Amino acid sequence: PGGHYRPPHCYARYKSAILVAYRNQEKYLRHLLYYIHPFLQRQQLSYTIYLIQQVGTGSFNRAKLLNVGVREAMKDEEWDCLVFHDVDLVPENDYNLYICDEYYPKHMASAMDKFQYTLPYKSFFGGVSALTPEHYMKMNGFPNTYWGDGGENDDIATRIHLAGMKIVRTSPLLGRYRVMDYNEETEVQEPWRRPPSRHNTRKTWKADGMNTLQFRLLSRTKHPLYTKITVD
Repeated sequence: PGGHYRPPHCYARYKSAILVAYRNQEKYLRHLLYYIHPFLQRQQLSYTIYLIQQVGTGSFNRAKLLNVGVREAMKDEEWDCLVFHDVDLVPENDYNLYICDEYYPKHMASAMDKFQYTLPYKSFFGGVSALTPEHYMKMNGFPNTYWGDGGENDDIATRIHLAGMKIVRTSPLLGRYRVMDYNEETEVQEPWRRPPSRHNTRKTWKADGMNTLQFRLLSRTKHPLYTKITVD
């Protein structure tokens, strides 16, 4: 209930909140929930899956939704780890542990099938990542100002460095992910391009993030496999 689980026969060593920014991706969501629950249970984690849904037809703002998710999730539990997860990615390797690195933010989706299981560029921080609440607050969370697709992952990677941290990566042998509905034919015709940065992160990161987060919480409901947070 509510997407919450703790192992019945042992004390979980780690508590992880899985945060998914969402809008109208029912098919992906069903796939993700089908695969991710048994995957996390095999790792004997205590966890909750949060779906943060944006209402309306305006531009999607993934990073801000994840900020909202953190604010709401931290009301439930003192989480050890915050895992930010794209709805269309499924992990392929059980040894890819959904726990945080003690010292630095961790990029987990280091090998996606749509990039031929390599990083598309050196500072890539998209897909799935894991940060402790301390890491997250140290970098002032994620930016609130990225409307529409792309760009926010580079901003987040830059924030990590500006906050005096570095990115650690899950080994590509373990950090393998399948992108659902990924179409190889269209990918061949149009190679993936890094979105252009529209922000001067160095100037904005301290004034654009968790400390300036504003939103209207419309509802918070427990579904059979996830907790849904709906915001305007």
